[in-house]
Amino acid sequence: MSIIKSLSVGNGDMFYIKHNSDNFTSIDCCLSEDNKKDIVDEIKEEKKGKGIFRFISTHPDEDHIQKLDYFDDEIGIDNFYVVKNETTKSIETDGFKRYKKLHNSDKAFYIEKGSSRKWMNIGDETRGSSGLSILWPIRSNEHFKTALENAKNGQTPNNISCIIKYSLEDGVTAIWMGDLETDFMENIKDEITLPKTNILFAPHHGRKSGKIPQEWIDQMDPDIIVMGEANANDSDYASYPNHNKIRQNSAKNITFECITNKIHIYSSNINYSVDFLDWEYQNTFDYYIGTLNL
Repeated sequence: MSIIKSLSVGNGDMFYIKHNSDNFTSIDCCLSEDNKKDIVDEIKEEKKGKGIFRFISTHPDEDHIQKLDYFDDEIGIDNFYVVKNETTKSIETDGFKRYKKLHNSDKAFYIEKGSSRKWMNIGDETRGSSGLSILWPIRSNEHFKTALENAKNGQTPNNISCIIKYSLEDGVTAIWMGDLETDFMENIKDEITLPKTNILFAPHHGRKSGKIPQEWIDQMDPDIIVMGEANANDSDYASYPNHNKIRQNSAKNITFECITNKIHIYSSNINYSVDFLDWEYQNTFDYYIGTLNL
């Protein structure tokens, strides 16, 4: 069994994976004064007993690295997975300063399409693989090079985001896409092929500016699209009419309990429900909303 949790952090993204091997992964950081202690305490508790802890930064936009300094001070990031870049900002927050420090340290592992590493996707006699793969970026791609140059010149780093796949044998396949924007995805859509996906975390928090090209939607054919906490005016909720969606604005914290051929799903909002899941009377966590049978 593994656990994927999508944390409700407002206008930002933050996730963790408690793997079914000796691995624990955090993806992005968006902490506030109100939530920082509770979230960090939860991650400390959940990663107990895991020999490998890694932090993956999809890109250095503030709503993905907010209070990274606090996170690092409290937990300690020894494995910092990051797209190599030279992003600059006119105003440097403490989170961005810590991002740069980690990025330029010997704790950094620079990721790109096809990256391999113990124990990200290579297991051995010591511990198994985490089941993580990097599907993007391709560093030689001209559109990606332009995105890197734009970020270096102080423009948005959204389009240097990586695409991450997590898969469990005979179980879940989940995809994260950072804050990739629609125009950029349209430009690179023929450069990679995406796999059949059970859980897709919509890019750019589910905003219209992150609408996924139809070709990629057809390839992934996601069973569930998780729409982030974009406000109602910005949400692209209506753009995926043929796919089931969970809206984090309403569901709040979403926990995916991933086992063989099933995903049991829980919401921290006792009043949240959907009509597309099977009901299997689960109670591992509070507020079960149903099961996706794969």
